[in-house]
Amino acid sequence: MGRTAVLGSAGALIAGTLIAGAIAAPAASADGRHDYGGSEARGVRVAAERAAEAGIDWKTCPQDWGLAAPITCGWVTVPLDYAKPDGKKIRIAVDRHASTGTKDERQGALLYNPGGPGGSGMRFPTRVTSKNPLWTATSKAYDFVGFDPRGVGRSAPISCIDPQEFVKAPKADPVPDSEADKRAQRKLAREYAQGCAERSGDMLPHMTTPNTARDLDVIRAALGEKKLNFLGVSYGTYLGAVYGTLFPSHVRRMVVDSVVDPSRDNIWYRANLNQDIAFQTRWDDWKAWVAEHDSVYGIGDTPQKVENAWLELRAAAKKQPIGGVVGPAELISFFQGAPYYDSSWAPTAQTWSDFRAGDTQALVDAAAPDPSDTAGNISSENSNAVYTAVECADAKWPTSWRTWDRDNTRLHEKYPFMTWANAWMNLPCATWPSQQRTPLEVRTGKGLPPVLIVQSTRDAATPYEGAVELHRRFKGSRLITEKDAGSHGVTGLVNPCVNERVDTYLLTGRTDSRDVTCAPHATPKP
Repeated sequence: MGRTAVLGSAGALIAGTLIAGAIAAPAASADGRHDYGGSEARGVRVAAERAAEAGIDWKTCPQDWGLAAPITCGWVTVPLDYAKPDGKKIRIAVDRHASTGTKDERQGALLYNPGGPGGSGMRFPTRVTSKNPLWTATSKAYDFVGFDPRGVGRSAPISCIDPQEFVKAPKADPVPDSEADKRAQRKLAREYAQGCAERSGDMLPHMTTPNTARDLDVIRAALGEKKLNFLGVSYGTYLGAVYGTLFPSHVRRMVVDSVVDPSRDNIWYRANLNQDIAFQTRWDDWKAWVAEHDSVYGIGDTPQKVENAWLELRAAAKKQPIGGVVGPAELISFFQGAPYYDSSWAPTAQTWSDFRAGDTQALVDAAAPDPSDTAGNISSENSNAVYTAVECADAKWPTSWRTWDRDNTRLHEKYPFMTWANAWMNLPCATWPSQQRTPLEVRTGKGLPPVLIVQSTRDAATPYEGAVELHRRFKGSRLITEKDAGSHGVTGLVNPCVNERVDTYLLTGRTDSRDVTCAPHATPKP
């Protein structure tokens, strides 16, 4: 769910060829449910025991990983299929910054997932080396441990399309003008799904959130930790919710920030429809802010004038792509950063303002992919492939185009900013060539300690209702609400009301006796 400026609406996609029989059947019951209590549960116990015995051989990180000492790197071996722990193995990349406090202050390892699905957590230990003041107290108590989830980065990475084709620009306008436009996008989505099967077929059945949660438990064991301390943001909150359900007695401390609604009927089709509504709300917030600062940006002194300027920009880019490479799809990928993060409000407005003043290159540099950035393009394609693979495998999606067309046409009327772009990005799931599971029923299990939930009320990517729902399901949890704010990822912002409570929880395990509502963090300034 934490898709930051993803380039891959389905308009980016080109043909792949489906290889018959490329995808093995997963261990699941006939209705696609995970074998939670049987062979997969036994498999994760076997894998965890082996990992605990092997440990992690921490070494200086490879130079091309971009992680300087004192951060160290290593690997944890896990089964591809937990129902077959003696079968094919994959390696999960991990890194660590040791706790900075005394031996008496150390409380273990804190693992992190930034979201996605498809996000890498390997930058997490740099919060210590960069001396980020928000994490000074926590880093005295914990080793900061990051990892690439299965399929991501260096952990048996998957792919669905050639990376240079994935970033090729400009792409088709996500907003269709005709039935022919819709047919073209449907064709691209089918071909993308086929490309996933062709390039990564053996991985697809096992690219599920429960399997990533099992990997997390094996990493915990490899670290020598009896219980897990975990910080999950965005999709990482769903990973945490699934982990907490599968391994409740293995949780020590868990913070989930900007929460996916874990209801079975929300994962994942409904979640994306709800996201379209929330994105429009936050887009409207940003337009009001731009209008308020019209003396700085000169785009429009009312939200409607800013909207009109946006529609004019889209129309001009559709007629003639800016710099030959920035069309409506690239504009949406760039501008969606503003609804995602307050930190993007001013830079996005300034880039737009500069463009209107004649600086075309500013917008091209910001919005167009760089075809010469080989590593970045591989990473972008990989992230999109994992996002698609996990969401398509986790749950059953509608297979009828009539359902997709009806729902997205209705939403687009009121919430046009992201609706069709989001639809095309997810449409490969309608023709997914691998088995789709039934989501886990997230609930409180025996031994689950209080979980700390942090959420802003106007979050675009993960609507507030998700935090309320997880709070209801995880008995004893505490909810910190940042009212009248909407930046995605609250724990990384300066808001003492939130920061102090997160620190207290991670350092002592204590929460407030009741849920807390905090005032919003500071509004961005031009």
